[in-house]
Amino acid sequence: MMATYKRRAFWTSVHCALAAVMLFHGATPANAQVGHLPGQSPFRDLAYKQELSLLTGFHAGSEGRAGIAPAGGPLLGVRYEIRIGGPATFTARLGRVWSERTVIDPTKPDSTRSLGKRDWPIYLSDVGISINLTGQKSFWQLVPVLNGGIGVATDFSKGGDPGGYSFGTPFAFNFGGGVRWVGSNRLQLRLDIADYLYQLEYPDSYFVPPVGQTEGAVLAQSASKNEYTHNAVITLGVSYLFSR
Repeated sequence: MMATYKRRAFWTSVHCALAAVMLFHGATPANAQVGHLPGQSPFRDLAYKQELSLLTGFHAGSEGRAGIAPAGGPLLGVRYEIRIGGPATFTARLGRVWSERTVIDPTKPDSTRSLGKRDWPIYLSDVGISINLTGQKSFWQLVPVLNGGIGVATDFSKGGDPGGYSFGTPFAFNFGGGVRWVGSNRLQLRLDIADYLYQLEYPDSYFVPPVGQTEGAVLAQSASKNEYTHNAVITLGVSYLFSR
């Protein structure tokens, strides 16, 4: 409880400090801004309410305890944002990851159970909220952001592999942050880092020793059949801004 209280107190202090900075900036006459003449302030209003971005990057997928989940790979996607009030925007993302995974046959001994790596693309989609830490202004054309959301990850597979494992369509929670560089026109660059948290579910066959053996199962019988994994994603995007 003490740790939770400290975290809440910390973020409350941060929010109050940011609010005070923005209030002071908004209340100060243009010709009295600290160290800056009119038109030379590092703060600029964000004129547009919506943006559409093309994203590219890398998905550092976790293979899980059994080493069979889709691993890392390049990512390509799109992102849409619309301002919903104050520093908050609603976001929606969709992306494809060119990943691969190791396929195994759990009925065989460890030395021969691997069936090799196979291409195994996954798709990520989510909606969420993004917060501009500088409010509705940029600072030296930069806007740091925090965001979080919920969605799904899927491989669109209709059945399991030879070992009975299926990635399926688990819920994917995400949180992260980034920075936007807002130019003088309708174009913007953005760098984002996020952690996608989704669950892997292992079949019963992974907890049974190979045929004719008393040990050597893929996973210990005492292990959980479900595992949440952290999957880091870094993207670089080019955005088109519209709707004042």
